[in-house]
Amino acid sequence: MAEPPLKVVIVDDEPLAVERLTMLCAKLDRIAVIGSAGDGQSALEMLDRCAPDLLLLDIAMPRVDGVSFARILEHRTPRPSVIFVTAYDHYAVDAFDVSAVDYLLKPVAAERLERAIARVRDTRPSVTPPPSELDQLWVPHRSEMIRIPVAGIDRVEAERDYMRLHVGARSHLIHMTIAELEQRLNPAAFLRVHRSAIVRTDRIARIGKDNAGNWFAELVDGHRLRVGRTYRARLKALVRREAVNR
Repeated sequence: MAEPPLKVVIVDDEPLAVERLTMLCAKLDRIAVIGSAGDGQSALEMLDRCAPDLLLLDIAMPRVDGVSFARILEHRTPRPSVIFVTAYDHYAVDAFDVSAVDYLLKPVAAERLERAIARVRDTRPSVTPPPSELDQLWVPHRSEMIRIPVAGIDRVEAERDYMRLHVGARSHLIHMTIAELEQRLNPAAFLRVHRSAIVRTDRIARIGKDNAGNWFAELVDGHRLRVGRTYRARLKALVRREAVNR
């Protein structure tokens, strides 16, 4: 998969400086200048709208200088990377104190900007796309593999390093952790009720407490699953949502 372009916002109160940086960025691969701002307040509003990956940030600006603006960014999540672009060399120590990736002096040379942006790519965490949602599972059955539609699973229970899928009157073992499986299942259809159990929500007939005071979820086939303490809130939230939607 091709790496997406870096989304860049230029923050500088000098229109000619903005124009020059925009032209330099246009010559670089996988760089998209998505906007510019002439002061800190406008830049903050732009961050809320378009979530850039990188700011090319001037230091000497009206009202809020670039270093102060970078300190504001430290409290934002996600935080864009910052490259300072300035005509003054005496702010360098302050710039790196706010974790700037680089510090470029105007007029900026194309090669110097390219190296700075390469450093941004090296320092940004890699983004791994979330695993796709499962709609079927292949499971071993005797000497072959058979396909199990996820929609047919009633419940899943952990057995050491394996998961037992209960599908009607049958069950199948697969080698997968419960955390991996939970991440791949549709959260609107499946709910983890215990550290070792996941249930399809439309199979839950009722919930309650046993004589020992332990919460349980009873399924339409009469099977009971114990509800772990840390999962009770999720189950109760599900009951409230379904009660409202009826």
